[in-house]
Amino acid sequence: MVCLLICNWRNVAAQVAPAGPVYAPAGTIPAVNVGGNYLEAQFARVEFAEKLLEEQKLRDAESEKRKKQLLDSGTVSLLDLKSPRKALAEFNAASDLLKVQKDKEAIAHLQKAIANYPNFVSAHNALGIAYEDLERTEEAKAEFEAAATLDGKFAQSFVNLGKLLLAQKDFEPAQLNLQKAASLRPTDAKLLTVLAYAQNGGHEYHHAIETAARVHGLQHPGLANVHYVAAASAIALKEFEVVQRELELFIKEDPANPLAPTASYNLSVLANSKTPPVQSSSAAATQQTGSDSVQTTGTLPNSEQLKNALASLGPDDESCTDCPAVEANLVPRTPEPAPASRSGTWKIREVIDEVAVFFAVTDRGRLVNNLEARDFAIRDDNKPPAKILQFTSQSKLPLRLAVLIDVSGSLQPRFSFEKKAATRFIQGILSSPSDLAFVAGFADQPNVTQDFTADLAQLSAGIDSLKIGGGTAIWDAISFASWKLAAYPERERVAKVLVVLTDGEDNLSRTSLKNAVRDAENTGVTIYAISTKGFGDLGQYGNPISDADKVLQALAERTGGEALFPGDIGTLNKTFDKLRDIIRSRYLIAYRPADFQSDGRYRKINILANQSGRRLKVHARQGYYAPRETNVAR
Repeated sequence: MVCLLICNWRNVAAQVAPAGPVYAPAGTIPAVNVGGNYLEAQFARVEFAEKLLEEQKLRDAESEKRKKQLLDSGTVSLLDLKSPRKALAEFNAASDLLKVQKDKEAIAHLQKAIANYPNFVSAHNALGIAYEDLERTEEAKAEFEAAATLDGKFAQSFVNLGKLLLAQKDFEPAQLNLQKAASLRPTDAKLLTVLAYAQNGGHEYHHAIETAARVHGLQHPGLANVHYVAAASAIALKEFEVVQRELELFIKEDPANPLAPTASYNLSVLANSKTPPVQSSSAAATQQTGSDSVQTTGTLPNSEQLKNALASLGPDDESCTDCPAVEANLVPRTPEPAPASRSGTWKIREVIDEVAVFFAVTDRGRLVNNLEARDFAIRDDNKPPAKILQFTSQSKLPLRLAVLIDVSGSLQPRFSFEKKAATRFIQGILSSPSDLAFVAGFADQPNVTQDFTADLAQLSAGIDSLKIGGGTAIWDAISFASWKLAAYPERERVAKVLVVLTDGEDNLSRTSLKNAVRDAENTGVTIYAISTKGFGDLGQYGNPISDADKVLQALAERTGGEALFPGDIGTLNKTFDKLRDIIRSRYLIAYRPADFQSDGRYRKINILANQSGRRLKVHARQGYYAPRETNVAR
């Protein structure tokens, strides 16, 4: 049968489970969640501060010309140009705070700006975005509605409102607002892509395909994902020629997309299907599709941005109000078709209430790899599992490895040695033809230089081709790699591991550290970080722990991995050797939780290990988010 697997990222309201295909009703595309997440890189929401309302530029001799440029570009509302100095000052102060993720402090300034000038459209929009980042969706909606009411010709208000409604799966009003925005900006390919999502979610399948065609007729670099939306809509309409066309366009336009292997697989299945039935697709995803130009900034190991990012992580057991409908760390069995219904369509049955956890065990820093199931006790939400389904060594499972290498300009002095060490690592860890890896460099954005392959020569060439240059967007790269690992089509459980080589000094990411951690958690990816700090003239890692170090520790420890700090470029090979042993010495335990509820609540995991009466240290993820809803038959 046709298997169009349209996986999605953390920022979409439903997601693919990692250990196998997940199916949902035909043609379904979930809502896009744009609250402080990875889609900022795709769909610019509001430009702040000096880019919008520089007082001097608006009031000098070129004032009128400048105003016309701003209005024609859709950057500001006409009403914004009438804002008094005091309101502008508050707005710009809020802008600076939003840039460093101080949403609560920014809200106070935006409220003052609006109190001083109630018709300040951009302030209402900015306030809505701040509320959205804090998951205060009703307040965000009220601000976007206020902005749209104030100026019916300013498209961005309708875009913000439409995407918020889309995230809530309120498809009809989302379409109306996005269509209004599209009428004001008919050649905005990014906006039209969001509209296609809304149309598919609202079962307007023909319209979604038509909108995708509009996007294709425009300059649309980085927006190949719109063809995935069109393919899902075509599935619902049983228009399999359109499915084939759209998937082929998708692969042609973005062959390195995380979903490209899935698309290729489904094209092959489609080609071999003589009489394909109605397909149940998993929900479609979107990836980072290119970003607006961003000026490179310097990196600091203890910058205010890093401090705020760490503070935003909060406790591990907080509830998740916008988590996916099916979390990727809930591992499904291979789906099987049930008998056809009277309508002739297939129903897919799938088990989603299974959890798989990879973990390592140490005794005083020494890896312990000879344990058996009886040596462990596990608690999920403080209860023993209802049933243990599998216990095995990771070395017996296929490995899916992502190697992310920081190529920002600050790494120039030691870059050649780092590439050689990473090449040696990959050659040592891929031990089976079933093991696959991909290589990507990242600066301003991730760049895949070698896609999934078991060919060591190709992977080595991918590492060798990496070039230095740009800023540092670590969290964006983590999100990208996590979903690329999750999107690869699997028929069995696999171990998904992300190794990142960086100094931890992020300065350009559009997503947040919090969302990067959740992306890894929700896709079942374990992160191992190797710090490049101290690889300079000093040669030794003797500095006090910095916020950049803590960032790497948070990324690793919250996903069950480890952050390693070699400090000396000469010990990097030994660090990679240690990492190889850690990864290959892990265990997998899969189980069915007791009293499982699809309530979106965070469920803590606690694994205890003992050998000969001695308590051992377990390195595992700390929990997962239960799905809030499911659409599959049990």
